[in-house]
Amino acid sequence: MSFRFSKNIIKCQLSGKRDLKKVLSLGFLPPVNNYFSTGIRKKEEVFFPAEIFYSKSSKLIQLGTIVNKDIIFPKNYPYTSSTTKILRDNFKELYLECKKIIKPSEKDLIIDIGSNDGNLLSNFKKNHKVLGITPEKIGKIAIKKGIKTLLKYFDSLTCKIILKKYGRAKIITATNVFAHIDDINKLMKNINKILEKDGVFITESHYLVSLIKTVQYDTIYHEHMRYYSLTSLNYLFNKFNFKIFHAKKIPTHGGSIRVYVSKNKKYTVQKSVKNILSQEKKYLTWKTFNDFKKNVVKSKTNLYGIIKKLKQQNKKIFGVGAPSRAATLINYVGLNEDLVDCILEIKGSYKIGKYMPGTNIPIVDEKIIKLKQPDYLILFSWHISKSLIKNFRKLGFKGKFILPLPVPKIVR
Repeated sequence: MSFRFSKNIIKCQLSGKRDLKKVLSLGFLPPVNNYFSTGIRKKEEVFFPAEIFYSKSSKLIQLGTIVNKDIIFPKNYPYTSSTTKILRDNFKELYLECKKIIKPSEKDLIIDIGSNDGNLLSNFKKNHKVLGITPEKIGKIAIKKGIKTLLKYFDSLTCKIILKKYGRAKIITATNVFAHIDDINKLMKNINKILEKDGVFITESHYLVSLIKTVQYDTIYHEHMRYYSLTSLNYLFNKFNFKIFHAKKIPTHGGSIRVYVSKNKKYTVQKSVKNILSQEKKYLTWKTFNDFKKNVVKSKTNLYGIIKKLKQQNKKIFGVGAPSRAATLINYVGLNEDLVDCILEIKGSYKIGKYMPGTNIPIVDEKIIKLKQPDYLILFSWHISKSLIKNFRKLGFKGKFILPLPVPKIVR
């Protein structure tokens, strides 16, 4: 990546055409994984434009600014997927689905791009050869689990190492990272290099239709360079002679889509592909995008109004969950430590003892709830609100909950 901090995108990342039209601007946001330790006064913090654009040619929604990967994916990247039950369950289900559809043998190599702490590959490890690829130190956790992991970016040099030392892969997965790598054309070429002729590439990405339907502006941040529909993915894969043969909507991250592609004709295209492509037509329109923009602004002002009213009544408000999406919501809505006292995270989280990016709101261990009883908990991980409410009732919380999205409201 030749640019130092960021660069503006003027062409569609898939089609290369200059047909981008702005859908929404969230102003300027900080990198969502740029954490500062509490107790240290910040000197400065960087912010970048957060705008999304639509390409008529490819039907892709994409960011208008790409931030240097060393800024948005620091070596001490704090995210660990294994701490989230819904992801553990999802990857187990993915493994069982692969056994049924692809039927990999014990000799087959399974590669996970952006393997994090080995959450996905832990399901394949017992019966297959596995290899994780991640540039962050978090990959050392996977290595300790016995999962071979290359602590590198997935690029052409890494592909050479893979081919020389491990060979080609029967299955390559990229879950919640397929929108994170800036040059999608190079990414597809590198995947093609290390995939067997009858191999399968599986990707899971946050789903554009879910984003629109449930007003998920909080998932717009600089890690997410592209927001996929199956229609735009179909455009991309066709460009590289891959065929989508199975697609499935899944609940992770508030609504994602899992897609299987291959160049081998032995995989029959399932009805799910045609059905989802047909359903998407009504969402890929300017009326839908304009309505989405209006709903985002309405959601923001309503949430701020709820919190402002409660603070005028001297109510104490804590946040729950510090996922990346929380940084977008907090900064876009304009929340700070005067409105939200602290944010609670599960024990063992690397984010405890840090400030939420862009603010001085401290992130603390959720067990503090036993000692300090706030009046309200705002659930930043609102997409798993049912389980969070149940957990905090068990911890002894007696107050009320604020759901920030899709429609801000207070629940008991």
